Amino acid sequence: MSTTSKLSKTEVDALIAGLDGAEAIEGGADGLSSDKKVRDFKFGSDDLSLLGDYYALRVINERFARFSRTVFQPMLRVQPRITALNPTVKTFEEYSFSSEAFMSLTLARIEILRGNLMMVISPDLISKLTNAYYGGNLAISKSSRRTEFTSTEDRIIEIITDGLIEALDIAWSDLIKLEFSDISREENLQFASFVEDTEQVICCAFEIQLPGSEPASFDVIYPLQTLKPIAAQLRSRMQSDSVDSLSWTERLQKAVFSVPLTCTARLTTVESKMSDVLQYKNNDIVPIQITGPLDLVVEDREFFEAELGDLGGTIAISLLQPNRKTEKT
Repeated sequence: MSTTSKLSKTEVDALIAGLDGAEAIEGGADGLSSDKKVRDFKFGSDDLSLLGDYYALRVINERFARFSRTVFQPMLRVQPRITALNPTVKTFEEYSFSSEAFMSLTLARIEILRGNLMMVISPDLISKLTNAYYGGNLAISKSSRRTEFTSTEDRIIEIITDGLIEALDIAWSDLIKLEFSDISREENLQFASFVEDTEQVICCAFEIQLPGSEPASFDVIYPLQTLKPIAAQLRSRMQSDSVDSLSWTERLQKAVFSVPLTCTARLTTVESKMSDVLQYKNNDIVPIQITGPLDLVVEDREFFEAELGDLGGTIAISLLQPNRKTEKT
């Protein structure tokens, strides 16, 4: 049996009303009601659309902020809190206009991406770190207009930027292995050969909480064209925790635990006169007597008492107890 479905009068009226509304939108003079604020949009004209949702870049910035704390620790005597702000896209001319002319600029070439990056640190932050590093007051800064850094400040800049580049390399290592080269430093944005003024850059800002002083910030800038080849990777949601910590204590512990040591199982010790030793020659037989446990010797120090045995057909030693001489020392 076939059945036919018919629309009710209410449903037909709703369809007609919907068609009338569509015609009003298409054929109206303004296209939309006058109470809404509308502007024309052209695809590709929005700067932020060029950046997209670079989730991985935000993760990298958060890691870099965490790792870079150890760079500032020797100056501040504490690990400061560093916050990674959201990346922004602007032209290099806009960035230069909003920044001071005299800054600490560190440029490095990224070999694998065939592009550059630039680290920008304000002279006020350099002055505070220098004062704190040499035991001065962190709250005191040079307020007068300056045109160059002192030799001491240049050395502080070198220490900080080298440490930040190393931290940046580790922060990027899960996504891509970057190699930085041709590191140079400038003090004026007008003389920094980075990109053209009309080119767009991605500005990654980081805020540092300084003890007893106002927060400071520094920037890491990437040209947009440099990151475009890995745009798909930057949009991926990377979730890896394989990056090692840059904690000084952990790095020291890892280095100590990686030191190779020579371990020897000493069966016995034979004492002989010098005259007998001088008369030793090939094929001579020296009688020995093994009594008691063996000694496990590590770098000429007796660490454990052991006994000889086998494990799966292989000669082995079983550790019994720490050597009494070692415990006393």
